[in-house]
Amino acid sequence: MNALLGIVLHAIGGLCAASFYIPIRKVKQWAWESYWIIQGVGSWILAPFLFAWLVVPKGNLGEILVNSPSDSILYAMLFGALWGIGGLSFGLSMRYLGIALGQSVALGFCTTFGTIIPPIYSGSLGEMFGSTSGVLTLVGVAICLAGIVTAGYAGTLKEKGLSAEEKLKAVKEFALTKGLLIAVFSGIMSSCMAFAIAAAKPIADLSMSYGVAEIYQKNVGFIFIMGGGFISNLIWCVYLHVRNNSLKTMLAPKFNVQAMNTMWAFAGGVTWFLQFFFYGMGASKLGEKYDFASWSIHMAFIIIFSNVIGLMLGEWKGSNKKTITMLMLAILILIISTAVIGWGAYIEGGVAGH
Repeated sequence: MNALLGIVLHAIGGLCAASFYIPIRKVKQWAWESYWIIQGVGSWILAPFLFAWLVVPKGNLGEILVNSPSDSILYAMLFGALWGIGGLSFGLSMRYLGIALGQSVALGFCTTFGTIIPPIYSGSLGEMFGSTSGVLTLVGVAICLAGIVTAGYAGTLKEKGLSAEEKLKAVKEFALTKGLLIAVFSGIMSSCMAFAIAAAKPIADLSMSYGVAEIYQKNVGFIFIMGGGFISNLIWCVYLHVRNNSLKTMLAPKFNVQAMNTMWAFAGGVTWFLQFFFYGMGASKLGEKYDFASWSIHMAFIIIFSNVIGLMLGEWKGSNKKTITMLMLAILILIISTAVIGWGAYIEGGVAGH
Protein backbone atom coordinates (compact mmCIF):
# COMPACT_ATOMS: atom_id res chain seq x y z
CA MET A 1 0.00 0.00 0.00
CA ASN A 2 2.86 2.40 0.80
CA ALA A 3 4.42 1.78 -2.63
CA LEU A 4 1.10 2.51 -4.36
CA LEU A 5 0.62 5.70 -2.36
CA GLY A 6 4.19 6.69 -3.19
CA ILE A 7 3.51 6.32 -6.91
CA VAL A 8 0.27 8.34 -6.63
CA LEU A 9 2.15 11.14 -4.84
CA HIS A 10 4.84 11.09 -7.53
CA ALA A 11 2.09 11.30 -10.15
CA ILE A 12 0.68 14.45 -8.52
CA GLY A 13 4.18 15.92 -8.38
CA GLY A 14 4.75 15.05 -12.01
CA LEU A 15 1.52 16.79 -12.99
CA CYS A 16 2.61 19.94 -11.14
CA ALA A 17 6.00 19.94 -12.86
CA ALA A 18 4.51 19.31 -16.30
CA SER A 19 1.92 22.06 -15.99
CA PHE A 20 3.95 24.86 -14.41
CA TYR A 21 4.72 26.46 -17.77
CA ILE A 22 1.04 26.85 -18.67
CA PRO A 23 0.47 30.03 -16.60
CA ILE A 24 3.88 31.36 -17.68
CA ARG A 25 2.73 31.15 -21.31
CA LYS A 26 0.22 33.88 -20.45
CA VAL A 27 2.96 36.42 -19.66
CA LYS A 28 2.96 39.24 -22.23
CA GLN A 29 5.52 41.83 -23.38
CA TRP A 30 8.21 40.74 -20.93
CA ALA A 31 11.64 39.30 -21.72
CA TRP A 32 12.31 35.73 -20.66
CA GLU A 33 14.74 36.78 -17.92
CA SER A 34 12.09 39.02 -16.34
CA TYR A 35 9.37 36.45 -15.83
CA TRP A 36 11.86 33.66 -15.14
CA ILE A 37 13.35 35.34 -12.08
CA ILE A 38 9.90 36.21 -10.74
CA GLN A 39 8.76 32.61 -10.99
CA GLY A 40 12.08 31.78 -9.30
CA VAL A 41 11.26 33.95 -6.29
CA GLY A 42 8.04 31.98 -5.93
CA SER A 43 9.48 28.52 -6.55
CA TRP A 44 12.97 28.77 -5.01
CA ILE A 45 12.56 31.21 -2.12
CA LEU A 46 9.01 31.70 -0.83
CA ALA A 47 7.43 28.28 -1.51
CA PRO A 48 10.20 26.20 0.16
CA PHE A 49 10.00 28.33 3.33
CA LEU A 50 6.19 28.29 3.32
CA PHE A 51 5.81 24.53 2.99
CA ALA A 52 8.62 23.83 5.48
CA TRP A 53 6.92 26.18 7.94
CA LEU A 54 3.63 24.33 7.43
CA VAL A 55 5.03 20.85 8.12
CA VAL A 56 7.54 21.60 10.89
CA PRO A 57 6.15 21.69 14.47
CA LYS A 58 5.65 25.28 15.61
CA GLY A 59 8.83 27.10 16.57
CA ASN A 60 11.25 24.39 15.41
CA LEU A 61 12.05 25.53 11.86
CA GLY A 62 14.60 28.12 12.97
CA GLU A 63 16.37 25.62 15.23
CA ILE A 64 16.56 23.03 12.46
CA LEU A 65 18.02 25.57 10.04
CA VAL A 66 20.62 26.73 12.56
CA ASN A 67 21.60 23.23 13.68
CA SER A 68 21.76 21.60 10.24
CA PRO A 69 25.23 20.15 9.45
CA SER A 70 27.32 22.75 7.62
CA ASP A 71 28.74 20.25 5.11
CA SER A 72 25.24 19.05 4.26
CA ILE A 73 24.12 22.64 3.73
CA LEU A 74 27.16 23.38 1.56
CA TYR A 75 26.73 20.39 -0.73
CA ALA A 76 22.97 20.78 -0.89
CA MET A 77 23.40 24.38 -2.04
CA LEU A 78 26.27 23.52 -4.40
CA PHE A 79 24.36 20.77 -6.18
CA GLY A 80 21.29 23.00 -6.00
CA ALA A 81 23.19 25.73 -7.84
CA LEU A 82 24.31 23.26 -10.53
CA TRP A 83 20.75 22.01 -10.81
CA GLY A 84 19.66 25.65 -11.07
CA ILE A 85 21.81 26.05 -14.17
CA GLY A 86 19.95 23.09 -15.64
CA GLY A 87 16.68 24.65 -14.54
CA LEU A 88 17.20 27.94 -16.33
CA SER A 89 18.27 26.12 -19.51
CA PHE A 90 15.24 23.85 -19.01
CA GLY A 91 13.00 26.85 -19.48
CA LEU A 92 14.84 27.71 -22.69
CA SER A 93 14.46 24.14 -24.00
CA MET A 94 10.66 24.46 -23.78
CA ARG A 95 10.87 27.91 -25.33
CA TYR A 96 12.54 26.47 -28.45
CA LEU A 97 11.06 22.95 -28.55
CA GLY A 98 7.70 23.26 -26.82
CA ILE A 99 6.47 21.59 -23.64
CA ALA A 100 6.29 18.04 -25.01
CA LEU A 101 9.58 17.64 -26.90
CA GLY A 102 11.55 19.99 -24.65
CA GLN A 103 10.62 18.13 -21.48
CA SER A 104 11.06 14.69 -23.07
CA VAL A 105 14.65 15.28 -24.22
CA ALA A 106 15.81 17.22 -21.15
CA LEU A 107 14.20 14.85 -18.68
CA GLY A 108 15.53 11.82 -20.55
CA PHE A 109 19.10 12.78 -19.72
CA CYS A 110 18.05 14.00 -16.29
CA THR A 111 16.48 10.61 -15.53
CA THR A 112 19.46 8.61 -16.74
CA PHE A 113 22.11 10.46 -14.76
CA GLY A 114 19.96 11.19 -11.72
CA THR A 115 18.82 7.59 -11.34
CA ILE A 116 21.91 5.54 -12.09
CA ILE A 117 24.81 7.59 -10.68
CA PRO A 118 23.68 7.89 -7.00
CA PRO A 119 23.51 4.10 -6.35
CA ILE A 120 26.78 3.64 -8.25
CA TYR A 121 28.41 6.31 -6.10
CA SER A 122 27.05 4.83 -2.86
CA GLY A 123 28.07 1.31 -3.89
CA SER A 124 24.54 -0.07 -3.52
CA LEU A 125 23.87 -0.81 -7.20
CA GLY A 126 25.43 -4.30 -7.03
CA GLU A 127 23.20 -5.22 -4.10
CA MET A 128 20.14 -4.61 -6.24
CA PHE A 129 20.90 -7.67 -8.36
CA GLY A 130 20.71 -9.93 -5.31
CA SER A 131 16.96 -9.67 -4.71
CA THR A 132 13.78 -10.00 -6.72
CA SER A 133 12.61 -6.56 -5.66
CA GLY A 134 15.96 -5.03 -6.66
CA VAL A 135 15.94 -6.66 -10.09
CA LEU A 136 12.34 -5.56 -10.68
CA THR A 137 13.24 -2.00 -9.75
CA LEU A 138 16.22 -1.95 -12.12
CA VAL A 139 14.09 -3.46 -14.90
CA GLY A 140 11.52 -0.74 -14.27
CA VAL A 141 14.20 1.94 -14.56
CA ALA A 142 15.38 0.39 -17.86
CA ILE A 143 11.79 0.37 -19.18
CA CYS A 144 11.46 4.00 -18.12
CA LEU A 145 14.54 4.94 -20.14
CA ALA A 146 13.13 3.05 -23.14
CA GLY A 147 9.93 5.07 -22.83
CA ILE A 148 11.87 8.31 -22.73
CA VAL A 149 13.82 7.34 -25.85
CA THR A 150 10.53 6.51 -27.57
CA ALA A 151 9.12 9.91 -26.59
CA GLY A 152 12.19 11.59 -28.03
CA TYR A 153 11.80 9.59 -31.24
CA ALA A 154 8.19 10.71 -31.50
CA GLY A 155 9.46 14.28 -31.20
CA THR A 156 11.90 13.82 -34.08
CA LEU A 157 9.10 12.34 -36.22
CA LYS A 158 7.00 15.38 -35.39
CA GLU A 159 9.82 17.71 -36.43
CA LYS A 160 10.33 15.91 -39.74
CA GLY A 161 6.64 15.80 -40.57
CA LEU A 162 5.76 19.46 -40.06
CA SER A 163 6.43 22.36 -42.35
CA ALA A 164 8.33 25.40 -41.08
CA GLU A 165 5.07 27.32 -40.74
CA GLU A 166 3.40 24.53 -38.77
CA LYS A 167 6.37 24.26 -36.37
CA LEU A 168 6.27 27.97 -35.63
CA LYS A 169 2.50 27.89 -35.22
CA ALA A 170 2.75 25.16 -32.56
CA VAL A 171 5.83 26.67 -30.85
CA LYS A 172 6.39 30.36 -31.67
CA GLU A 173 10.19 30.27 -31.36
CA PHE A 174 10.74 26.69 -32.56
CA ALA A 175 14.45 25.99 -33.22
CA LEU A 176 15.33 22.29 -33.28
CA THR A 177 19.15 22.33 -33.19
CA LYS A 178 19.41 25.10 -30.60
CA GLY A 179 16.61 23.55 -28.56
CA LEU A 180 18.11 20.04 -28.57
CA LEU A 181 21.55 21.27 -27.49
CA ILE A 182 20.02 23.26 -24.65
CA ALA A 183 17.78 20.34 -23.65
CA VAL A 184 20.70 17.89 -23.46
CA PHE A 185 22.75 20.31 -21.35
CA SER A 186 19.72 21.03 -19.18
CA GLY A 187 19.05 17.34 -18.58
CA ILE A 188 22.62 16.61 -17.48
CA MET A 189 22.79 19.59 -15.12
CA SER A 190 19.27 19.06 -13.79
CA SER A 191 20.22 15.56 -12.63
CA CYS A 192 22.22 17.29 -9.88
CA MET A 193 18.92 17.59 -8.00
CA ALA A 194 19.21 13.87 -7.19
CA PHE A 195 22.62 14.53 -5.63
CA ALA A 196 21.35 17.61 -3.80
CA ILE A 197 18.53 15.59 -2.21
CA ALA A 198 21.04 12.90 -1.17
CA ALA A 199 23.33 15.57 0.31
CA ALA A 200 20.42 16.98 2.31
CA LYS A 201 19.61 13.63 3.96
CA PRO A 202 21.26 14.61 7.29
CA ILE A 203 18.97 17.65 7.34
CA ALA A 204 15.99 15.34 6.80
CA ASP A 205 17.15 13.11 9.68
CA LEU A 206 17.56 16.17 11.91
CA SER A 207 14.08 17.36 10.96
CA MET A 208 12.53 14.10 12.11
CA SER A 209 14.36 14.40 15.45
CA TYR A 210 12.48 17.68 15.91
CA GLY A 211 9.14 15.99 15.35
CA VAL A 212 8.68 16.40 11.59
CA ALA A 213 6.64 13.52 10.18
CA GLU A 214 8.62 11.09 8.02
CA ILE A 215 6.51 11.88 4.97
CA TYR A 216 7.59 15.56 5.18
CA GLN A 217 11.23 14.95 6.13
CA LYS A 218 12.77 16.41 2.95
CA ASN A 219 11.05 19.80 3.08
CA VAL A 220 13.58 21.71 5.20
CA GLY A 221 16.42 20.50 2.97
CA PHE A 222 14.66 22.01 -0.02
CA ILE A 223 15.18 25.47 1.50
CA PHE A 224 18.94 25.11 1.01
CA ILE A 225 18.71 23.25 -2.30
CA MET A 226 16.36 25.79 -3.85
CA GLY A 227 18.42 28.61 -2.39
CA GLY A 228 21.42 27.37 -4.36
CA GLY A 229 19.29 27.12 -7.48
CA PHE A 230 18.03 30.66 -7.00
CA ILE A 231 21.58 32.06 -6.76
CA SER A 232 22.70 30.62 -10.11
CA ASN A 233 19.49 31.74 -11.83
CA LEU A 234 19.63 35.21 -10.27
CA ILE A 235 23.18 35.76 -11.55
CA TRP A 236 22.23 34.80 -15.09
CA CYS A 237 18.99 36.78 -15.14
CA VAL A 238 20.68 39.92 -13.78
CA TYR A 239 23.33 39.56 -16.49
CA LEU A 240 20.63 39.29 -19.17
CA HIS A 241 18.77 42.27 -17.75
CA VAL A 242 21.91 44.40 -17.96
CA ARG A 243 22.86 43.14 -21.41
CA ASN A 244 19.38 43.42 -22.92
CA ASN A 245 18.18 46.44 -20.91
CA SER A 246 15.24 44.22 -19.94
CA LEU A 247 14.22 46.24 -16.90
CA LYS A 248 13.04 48.98 -19.23
CA THR A 249 10.98 46.43 -21.17
CA MET A 250 9.65 44.99 -17.92
CA LEU A 251 8.37 48.38 -16.74
CA ALA A 252 7.06 49.48 -20.13
CA PRO A 253 3.62 47.77 -20.12
CA LYS A 254 0.67 49.26 -18.27
CA PHE A 255 0.35 48.46 -14.56
CA ASN A 256 -2.44 45.92 -15.08
CA VAL A 257 -0.25 44.02 -17.55
CA GLN A 258 2.66 44.08 -15.10
CA ALA A 259 0.39 42.84 -12.31
CA MET A 260 -1.00 39.99 -14.42
CA ASN A 261 2.47 39.03 -15.63
CA THR A 262 3.70 38.91 -12.05
CA MET A 263 0.73 36.83 -10.99
CA TRP A 264 1.14 34.32 -13.83
CA ALA A 265 4.89 33.99 -13.36
CA PHE A 266 4.50 33.59 -9.61
CA ALA A 267 1.71 31.03 -10.06
CA GLY A 268 3.93 29.05 -12.40
CA GLY A 269 6.75 29.10 -9.86
CA VAL A 270 4.66 27.88 -6.93
CA THR A 271 3.11 25.18 -9.13
CA TRP A 272 6.59 24.12 -10.13
CA PHE A 273 7.78 23.79 -6.50
CA LEU A 274 4.81 21.61 -5.63
CA GLN A 275 6.45 18.82 -7.62
CA PHE A 276 9.14 18.50 -4.96
CA PHE A 277 6.69 18.79 -2.09
CA PHE A 278 4.93 15.71 -3.46
CA TYR A 279 8.25 14.14 -4.54
CA GLY A 280 9.45 14.17 -0.93
CA MET A 281 6.27 12.47 0.25
CA GLY A 282 6.36 9.91 -2.56
CA ALA A 283 10.01 9.04 -1.92
CA SER A 284 9.34 8.51 1.79
CA LYS A 285 6.66 5.97 0.93
CA LEU A 286 8.92 3.98 -1.43
CA GLY A 287 11.58 3.65 1.25
CA GLU A 288 15.21 4.68 1.59
CA LYS A 289 16.63 1.64 -0.20
CA TYR A 290 14.80 2.46 -3.42
CA ASP A 291 14.92 6.22 -3.07
CA PHE A 292 16.90 6.39 -6.33
CA ALA A 293 13.95 4.80 -8.17
CA SER A 294 11.79 7.74 -7.08
CA TRP A 295 13.73 9.88 -9.54
CA SER A 296 12.75 7.61 -12.46
CA ILE A 297 9.10 7.55 -11.43
CA HIS A 298 9.03 11.31 -10.98
CA MET A 299 10.61 11.95 -14.38
CA ALA A 300 8.33 9.41 -16.05
CA PHE A 301 5.19 11.12 -14.77
CA ILE A 302 6.48 14.54 -15.82
CA ILE A 303 7.03 13.25 -19.36
CA ILE A 304 3.64 11.52 -19.44
CA PHE A 305 1.77 14.63 -18.34
CA SER A 306 3.89 17.05 -20.37
CA ASN A 307 3.10 15.15 -23.56
CA VAL A 308 -0.59 14.94 -22.70
CA ILE A 309 -0.61 18.69 -22.01
CA GLY A 310 1.33 19.25 -25.23
CA LEU A 311 -1.40 17.38 -27.11
CA MET A 312 -4.10 19.46 -25.42
CA LEU A 313 -2.30 22.70 -26.31
CA GLY A 314 -1.99 21.69 -29.95
CA GLU A 315 1.79 21.23 -30.00
CA TRP A 316 1.35 17.96 -31.90
CA LYS A 317 -1.27 19.35 -34.27
CA GLY A 318 -0.55 18.35 -37.85
CA SER A 319 1.54 15.32 -36.86
CA ASN A 320 0.86 12.14 -38.82
CA LYS A 321 -0.57 8.90 -37.46
CA LYS A 322 2.84 7.26 -36.99
CA THR A 323 4.07 10.14 -34.85
CA ILE A 324 1.01 10.13 -32.59
CA THR A 325 1.21 6.33 -32.34
CA MET A 326 4.84 6.53 -31.18
CA LEU A 327 3.88 9.20 -28.65
CA MET A 328 1.07 7.04 -27.26
CA LEU A 329 3.46 4.06 -27.14
CA ALA A 330 5.98 6.13 -25.20
CA ILE A 331 3.34 7.12 -22.66
CA LEU A 332 2.25 3.49 -22.31
CA ILE A 333 5.85 2.32 -21.78
CA LEU A 334 6.37 4.97 -19.11
CA ILE A 335 3.19 3.91 -17.31
CA ILE A 336 4.38 0.28 -17.37
CA SER A 337 7.76 1.36 -15.98
CA THR A 338 6.18 3.03 -12.97
CA ALA A 339 4.09 -0.09 -12.33
CA VAL A 340 7.19 -2.33 -12.42
CA ILE A 341 9.20 -0.02 -10.14
CA GLY A 342 6.24 0.17 -7.76
CA TRP A 343 5.96 -3.63 -7.78
CA GLY A 344 9.62 -3.91 -6.83
CA ALA A 345 9.22 -1.42 -4.00
CA TYR A 346 6.06 -3.19 -2.84
CA ILE A 347 7.87 -6.55 -2.65
CA GLU A 348 10.73 -4.93 -0.71
CA GLY A 349 8.23 -3.40 1.69
CA GLY A 350 6.54 -6.75 2.15
CA VAL A 351 9.82 -8.48 2.86
CA ALA A 352 10.85 -5.74 5.26
CA GLY A 353 7.50 -6.06 6.97
CA HIS A 354 8.25 -9.65 7.93
